[in-house]
Amino acid sequence: MMEKKGSIALRADPTDPDDFDVSEASVVAALADRAERRAKIGRPVGSNKEQVALRIDKDVLAQWRASGAGWQSRMNDALRQAAPR
Repeated sequence: MMEKKGSIALRADPTDPDDFDVSEASVVAALADRAERRAKIGRPVGSNKEQVALRIDKDVLAQWRASGAGWQSRMNDALRQAAPR
């Protein structure tokens, strides 16, 4: 089931469509649950990685990708070794 943007989940009896708990406490709990799930998206706290846009020649990128799984980490290691000190 796809979650619609801006929607929240409220507990209900699936056999009785009129059985929705729309009390303020239920809505607040559902909003808190949604905020908690949203907060967990992305890199973990304390990660030292930074997302950047980098243009790389097609043939060079193809060689890295052809080297198999983990090519991004290997590229990062190669850049680290080649970085000016």
